[in-house]
Amino acid sequence: MSVTTEDLLARSVATWCPGATGIANAARLSGGASQETWSFDIVHPDGNIGAILRRAPMGYGAAPDRAAGLDAEAVLMQRAYAAGIPSPRVMHVLSPLDELGTGFIMARVEGETIPRKILRDAKFAEARPKLARQLGGVLAKIHALPLPQLPELRRMTAASEIAELERDYRTLNWPRPVFDLALRWLRDNDPGPAAEGTLVHGDFRHGNLIIGPDGVRAVLDWELAHFGDPMEDLGWICVNSWRFGEIDKPVGGFGTRDELFAGYEVEGRRVDAARVHFWEVMGTLRWGVMCCGMMQRFRSGPDHSMERAMIGRRSSETEIDLLRLLAPRRKP
Repeated sequence: MSVTTEDLLARSVATWCPGATGIANAARLSGGASQETWSFDIVHPDGNIGAILRRAPMGYGAAPDRAAGLDAEAVLMQRAYAAGIPSPRVMHVLSPLDELGTGFIMARVEGETIPRKILRDAKFAEARPKLARQLGGVLAKIHALPLPQLPELRRMTAASEIAELERDYRTLNWPRPVFDLALRWLRDNDPGPAAEGTLVHGDFRHGNLIIGPDGVRAVLDWELAHFGDPMEDLGWICVNSWRFGEIDKPVGGFGTRDELFAGYEVEGRRVDAARVHFWEVMGTLRWGVMCCGMMQRFRSGPDHSMERAMIGRRSSETEIDLLRLLAPRRKP
């Protein structure tokens, strides 16, 4: 009889959670294009403890050339939690003795990650007007984390990001004139290295944020974290693909750039709006290239999931977004 993930989890928690007698309600969660996620309860005499297992799928890891690695991700979340940034508490980093692969176990945070519900359900009505300002404050705190306390991560500049993005695009061998136009614009408008390099979350957007009726409860998925220009995170959350139809509310479909910037600056950090615009263009193109990559993987295998196909078809949306972003701004 084969050993199941549930069996391995039960054996693992008994070694590091004093008093734990097993697990219950284990279920693999849907969603997440790269890592494998399980929700379960640690059975304990003092009351069950909600937990989440995040690990690399066996034999597969997304974006290996960009990913920080799950060990580094665990450290980043621990540092964020200690600094008062909304983040799940990491309870255990997996070791070979766990036989569960690479990853970690964290405390489960209740809330919502599905954009449609966050943007439309009545229970989030009071939170929505506050989210952009809250998220600006969260990003400011992430960017203020002391670099010497963080794990070694990739160091990126606008120039290196452009070069990497163009390489990924050319590798697809799927010419798209709007993407070529955007690449040329990025090269012509490269703002140069940031005056201050900071930790950059790298994927700060819907799906990676747990939201409750009271607002932001946790930041998830630090796998694309790196050192670079802090304005990159502010530009990424403004990409139109993360607005889910609420096009006139550029920050996640729930707020304005001014609100995001105000929340950032109240924490003592400065916003460079021109650099944010540059990174919004970069982020829009990057998502478009990623969508094309998803479609290629769907067509050629090994992943023929519906999720890949649905994401892949969104590349055309990014072409419209890029044309809007690059259109000359008329003076009033």
